[in-house]
Amino acid sequence: MSLIDRRTVLKTGTAAAALVAAPAYLRAQAGAVKVGILQPVTGALAQDGELGRTGAEAAINEINSSGGLKSLGGAKIEMVFGDARSNPEAGTQEVERMQAEGVVAIVGGFASPICLAATQAAARYELPYIVDVGVSDQITSRGLKNTFRFGPGFGIVTGTAVENLTKLNDAAGRPAKTVVLVHEDQLFGSGLAKLMQNELPKRGFEILDTIAHPTPARDMSNIALRIRSLNPDLVIPSSYYNEFVLLARTMQQQRIRPKGVYAVLNGAASNYRFVKEFPDAAANVMDCNHWHDPRNPKAVAVKKQVDDAGKLWAYNVPLNYSCVMLLADAIERAGSADRGKIIEALAATSGAFKAHIMPYGDTRFVNGQNQGAGPVNTQVQGNDIKVIFPESFADAKPVFPARG
Repeated sequence: MSLIDRRTVLKTGTAAAALVAAPAYLRAQAGAVKVGILQPVTGALAQDGELGRTGAEAAINEINSSGGLKSLGGAKIEMVFGDARSNPEAGTQEVERMQAEGVVAIVGGFASPICLAATQAAARYELPYIVDVGVSDQITSRGLKNTFRFGPGFGIVTGTAVENLTKLNDAAGRPAKTVVLVHEDQLFGSGLAKLMQNELPKRGFEILDTIAHPTPARDMSNIALRIRSLNPDLVIPSSYYNEFVLLARTMQQQRIRPKGVYAVLNGAASNYRFVKEFPDAAANVMDCNHWHDPRNPKAVAVKKQVDDAGKLWAYNVPLNYSCVMLLADAIERAGSADRGKIIEALAATSGAFKAHIMPYGDTRFVNGQNQGAGPVNTQVQGNDIKVIFPESFADAKPVFPARG
């Protein structure tokens, strides 16, 4: 053997020995597991996208600082972030990029149109996709084996919203009889409006009008004037953050005081930014929406961590935290970063999954939908957001009627 050959063998052997002897965290770095986090952080939905990213980052940091993915020798999760730019086309483009970069799964999407397109794109590669927020039931009704929604869809949310509204109204002596629905005119808002139009009359509510608006919207004066002329007992809005804030402030300026504002899946009614910046407009607003479990010590700890970092807290944060925890749990049970095995593990998730911080029952997927998921009702009380329904998770009693 030549001198060069001997040196090569010695170097190779020394390197291999060093790798074996190296600490586990160093060996894991080379085998990091790439996870795609898809959120709209530019465009009309940028605030919601940042909230989603905050939740995902909190979970990833916690997993990595706690020893990584133990069934994979302590491998760390490496986030591959994609900006969906508030539209489905960009979401699809980011899925293609993530596929090329070798992610093992994708979490996020936020808006229903983005989730609808992104899950379809991911399905072409049998790429596991966990939907964070997107509530359109079309997302889970297409038979896509790669798609899992941890939170509830708008069929479940609407049914719960109507049931809880009826309980609320009955307990107060039925002061509310008439309703105006206000909704954004895309997949999420239009779908909700149709369901509410069908269900509310069955519970004795008269719908005076259903008013659609675009996203983004620059002015709500005409909608507020219409509400004033109809003088409903309840206004039920289903909109994204900016549009509802604009509507609520316009109603306040025009002194429109219904007996209640009962939002459904509203982007602002369960958002501390709205509460802090516009406390008078936000006072006593109710919402049926995603939210964390206020009685869960882990949820309280995660919220404190986010608050201490000076970041905003809204439902997107605990939901994305929980979705990443769900993915990590599936990878641990699969004992593999293989996409097919992760999909099998997600489908087999049971009530044993306790790492989430949502007010849910046992986790069980049927056709990609978590059967244990459900919304809660929140209300802005004393510059804070409280859970008022169901009683098993509530930390406050409802105030209704709120105005008269």
